[in-house]
Amino acid sequence: MNNLANPEFKEVIEQNKNSIYRICEIYSSSPIEPEDLFQEVILHIWKAFPSFEQKANISSWIYRIALNVCMRYKSKLEKSNHIRFDSIKYQIPATSPDPTLQEKYYALQDCIRSLNEIDKSIVILILDEFKYKEIALITGLSENHIAVKIKRLKKTLLNCINQKLG
Repeated sequence: MNNLANPEFKEVIEQNKNSIYRICEIYSSSPIEPEDLFQEVILHIWKAFPSFEQKANISSWIYRIALNVCMRYKSKLEKSNHIRFDSIKYQIPATSPDPTLQEKYYALQDCIRSLNEIDKSIVILILDEFKYKEIALITGLSENHIAVKIKRLKKTLLNCINQKLG
């Protein structure tokens, strides 16, 4: 059966589209790249969907695919030296008119951008409220390693944000 006609596939994509798009935004450096990268991730999920064995949560499985596709994309671009990834763009949530919250949001984005790839992916997963066990499955690290990394990352991000906000 064609996955695009599969209601289960459509439902899974609908339930995870915001998370997928957030990952695509983090690995993009121009305003149009997230859409292209999103389509690439959906294509990879579509190709792999028939082989999903339900050994992990479907959201964890999708995260792993999205992170892998985005990391490969970034790696290819870095090798070709076409785009610098220190200029990754984000959008402020439209529901946040408070300038203080916007400033904190921008500071957090800048700080996340400065992290290495694995730390960046762990922060994304924590912000999307994944449990340590799920993060371990997605990243391939042990739960203990995840716990230690998260503790260090929180401290690093807090220091970075405090520096940016003065």
